[in-house]
Amino acid sequence: MRSVVAFIVGALFGLGLLVSGMTDTTKVQGWLDIFGDWDPTLAFVMGGAIIPMAVAWRITVGRKPVLASAFPTPPEPKLGRNLVLGSTLFGMGWGLSGLCPGPAVASLSFGGWGGVTFVVSMGIGMLIAPALRSRLDRKTLAV
Repeated sequence: MRSVVAFIVGALFGLGLLVSGMTDTTKVQGWLDIFGDWDPTLAFVMGGAIIPMAVAWRITVGRKPVLASAFPTPPEPKLGRNLVLGSTLFGMGWGLSGLCPGPAVASLSFGGWGGVTFVVSMGIGMLIAPALRSRLDRKTLAV
């Protein structure tokens, strides 16, 4: 049952990305071009995700989910090296390609070689990230 719900939620997410135009790299790059031909529509997409999630975190306090033993705990609002580095790399990739992981996977069906190249590069990055993080952690401890 949990897999069926995950499939439905994933399909709904992909459909939302498609309908909102977030699989179109020029729309995302237009959002990032604040001094040029700025396109504010991504703000509405973000608000459409952030606002319901904020409400969901509030109403789930003290409740038990139907398909799991517990809700995940809210992320710790701690600013550290991992968050800054990860956010920087994510933002650079997003700005250069106009894709983030969700739309990149959705674009595989129609994105051509650019989408495939992005997803393969993203996968390679995910594979090498743990080793890179361990190396950075060792350097930090040695200092």
